[in-house]
Amino acid sequence: MESTELHYETAVNLIGMIHRREISARELLQIHLDRIEQVNPKINAIVTHVPELAMEQARAADEKQARGEALGCLHGLPIAHKDLVSTAGIRTTFGSLLFKDFVPDRDELLVERLRSSGAITLGKTNVPEFGAGSQTYNEVFGETLNPWDFSKTCGGSSGGAAAALAAGMIPIADGSDMGGSLRNPANFCHVVGFRPSPGRVPMVPSEMAWEALSVMGPMARNVADLALLFSVMSGPDWRSPISIPESGDRFRGSLERDFSNVRIAWSQDFGCLPVDPAVTQVLESGRSTVESMGCHVDEAHADWAGADEAFKTLRAWTFAQTLGSLPEEKRKFLKETIRWNLEAGLALSGTDLSRAEVLRSRLYQRVGEFMQEYEFMMFPVSQVLPFDVSTRFPEEISGIKMENYIDWMKSSYFVSVIGLPSISLPFGFTSAGLPVGIQIVGRPQDDFGVLQLAASLEKSLGLSRVHPRIGL
Repeated sequence: MESTELHYETAVNLIGMIHRREISARELLQIHLDRIEQVNPKINAIVTHVPELAMEQARAADEKQARGEALGCLHGLPIAHKDLVSTAGIRTTFGSLLFKDFVPDRDELLVERLRSSGAITLGKTNVPEFGAGSQTYNEVFGETLNPWDFSKTCGGSSGGAAAALAAGMIPIADGSDMGGSLRNPANFCHVVGFRPSPGRVPMVPSEMAWEALSVMGPMARNVADLALLFSVMSGPDWRSPISIPESGDRFRGSLERDFSNVRIAWSQDFGCLPVDPAVTQVLESGRSTVESMGCHVDEAHADWAGADEAFKTLRAWTFAQTLGSLPEEKRKFLKETIRWNLEAGLALSGTDLSRAEVLRSRLYQRVGEFMQEYEFMMFPVSQVLPFDVSTRFPEEISGIKMENYIDWMKSSYFVSVIGLPSISLPFGFTSAGLPVGIQIVGRPQDDFGVLQLAASLEKSLGLSRVHPRIGL
């Protein structure tokens, strides 16, 4: 499964090659466009293509370098943006028939930052309808398949991004995460997905500027590339009242750290969740690698009572806020699970919302107290393996029935509800060759620490150069 093709080269090395004039931005873009032509028809990860626009950007990048001008830290790197992110002049559908022909007239702040750093936009990556559910399919573009097994889902909602990375179509990608939308697809596709602290990547524009359940973040095939991308995405903006004042420059620094004697709480199941035994087997087989780094790894978990109710209430409320104004004749175009979530949100009372905030506050305090003893927690990213692409969501795990379409994602959304930084890192494979990742969770706003631990563990595991054989 080893691969040394240039389309699988690290972003950090590709930037070095461009700066040394070993390859031009146009040449690098063409390599990735050729790769997209070769493998994208097999997995359907990049759904809106703008090769002519991308080549114009790459030509401008090369001319800028020829003039000796200062280059951005992502100069010449191709990227595709998640189809929930507005891109000026490029179709943005949100995976919905209601927006299948929508072309925004402005970029979101995230896209502005990436373009100003020199990244080259070549298209958009597929998503579930309005990002709802961790299975990437919609009525506009269809399903995105897992590059490791075309019969399986790639996860979601940043599923197109994860699949495109795994298949070597792009070296970096952006995504977003409410209940696991960066972490679940990264886990299913053997790439790295990072849910940062709320406010680390300002969400501008936003009609819910104080909302902290959903965040934007980076995806890549290794931690160093992810940290580089994250350094551009993050940083304060006055238009976001929760934005963290710290500059993103810090994340371009060395991630080296000695983890001797660092205490880590290890839990197979959060103390309360059903988990597929195949997931547990892979995680337990890799635990010794974590211990070999000098870490003290204890079987321990916090009390997660109230996490499920708080998340589901706050999630439903966001559906009511964002989609509640749709007239009835347009709601019929929404998939059934979204209509269910919308109706649940519209039925909420002020008492329901206040109860959710109390539950979330108490949970934050309990987990915070627990993490005075442990600097990091490690859990499964997903409670299941990549499942059949025709299955819209798992209906049971280890004999335990799931009540709705997001119940199987608790191992991710329990963390989301209290805003802790968390990363999905490739950790191993099942006997059938399906990827399994580990979720590393850090203390409040310790995004840098999470990246450091992930980088150290990645080095010990040696899995970042393992790729699917798609297209070979």
